[in-house]
Amino acid sequence: MAYKCKSCGYTSVEWLGRCPKCGDWDSFRQSESEDTSGKDIVDEAPKPLSEISFDSKERLPTGIGEFDRVLGGGLIPGSVTLLGGDPGIGKSTLLLQAATNLAKRGKVLYISGEESSKQLKMRADRLGLSADDLIIYSGQSLENAVSHLNELEPICVIVDSIQSLQSTGNSSSLGSTKQVRELGREFTRLAKKKDIATLLIGHITKSGDFSGPKTIEHLVDSTVYFEGKRDNNVRMMRPEKNRFGSTRLLGLFQMTEKGLQEILNPSQFFAKKNGHSDQKGTTTVCTVEGTRPILVEIQALVTPSNSGGSAQRRTTGLDYNRASLLFAVIQKQLGINLQEFDIYLNVVGGFKVEETAADLGIVSAILSSFQDRKIDSQTVIIGEVGLSGEIRPVKNLKSRVNEAEKLGYRKALIPENHAKSNELETNVDIRPVSVLADAISELELRE
Repeated sequence: MAYKCKSCGYTSVEWLGRCPKCGDWDSFRQSESEDTSGKDIVDEAPKPLSEISFDSKERLPTGIGEFDRVLGGGLIPGSVTLLGGDPGIGKSTLLLQAATNLAKRGKVLYISGEESSKQLKMRADRLGLSADDLIIYSGQSLENAVSHLNELEPICVIVDSIQSLQSTGNSSSLGSTKQVRELGREFTRLAKKKDIATLLIGHITKSGDFSGPKTIEHLVDSTVYFEGKRDNNVRMMRPEKNRFGSTRLLGLFQMTEKGLQEILNPSQFFAKKNGHSDQKGTTTVCTVEGTRPILVEIQALVTPSNSGGSAQRRTTGLDYNRASLLFAVIQKQLGINLQEFDIYLNVVGGFKVEETAADLGIVSAILSSFQDRKIDSQTVIIGEVGLSGEIRPVKNLKSRVNEAEKLGYRKALIPENHAKSNELETNVDIRPVSVLADAISELELRE
């Protein structure tokens, strides 16, 4: 005999007034131990590794290059992928586009627990999508969904979303941890047994984590996050877990009236060809996402503070703590007092820069605005800034410089340590700098 929390499924040998896991009061109910002996489980006969064959051509391309890139080349039959993101960010649109492409290869079952079939049809018509073998089931019953799946035997199943379905044999509430866990197990079992590529949509919390779906991350083969802001049309896709490919990849999309469009040349999208905007306080840096070099513009605005108290500091697309560190380095190592100035930093295009290789470009943008002087628009700036003002080496320098050359940039500031390696085969004018003072002299930002 055991007691289970009806909200989250936590089990205790004795009755508890409050669940120690989810915090709900008076949620424990008496339950018999589950008998799993009769459950239909996936089982295969043992065989030598050398006798197990797999053809890479078995992957199912979604027809969306950036999505396939993140997945490692497409969907694996029998795999389960969890796609997470904020509500309204475009997850359903992305998978509806993928579903119509996959339906050209065989039947695709789209299980919608959030939208009616008519709503999905309206969305498909608006996006110009159509496919005879794309089967829509609108409902919230796990049992009905499984029945349709067994009848249709599709090559791919899409569940939108896993929080919107419910098993009638489970007394916990819709979207609860227990419900999501049972749904995840059932769809994973069916995927492995019937060799069906399965995509599960899961909504994330304000903190950026899966709530209910977090409990099934260990069950799925891949976990992919779809990121972006509703007031910006740029969307980024990052794999958090991938049993069939790398997690050091990035997919980029632009939300348009015709759905999600791939950003095939990110550098040209986020930074202008042949140089950045000819404005004071603007620099171009090259960040690397996974193995992908991307040029982006950094903007800074430094203005005397009128707040009467502490100066304002705002960042968009940059880590605030890292920016605060750079403010301190400027003041200490260059002797420039920024305490009475408001500083605003922005990454153009809604991109998010998270690596330290952009440090020197950020500092240069701040000083350009502070000194009211322009930086050569055809210069790309690369380097990490240390606490003592030294310019530290960065990874993937060669690919960064090559990316700048492709877009017509003529000059690059880089850490001096890299210049000695003679690995840079480029027509770009390389300017090595060892300390922050050398960099601002090279950029003609010294007073």
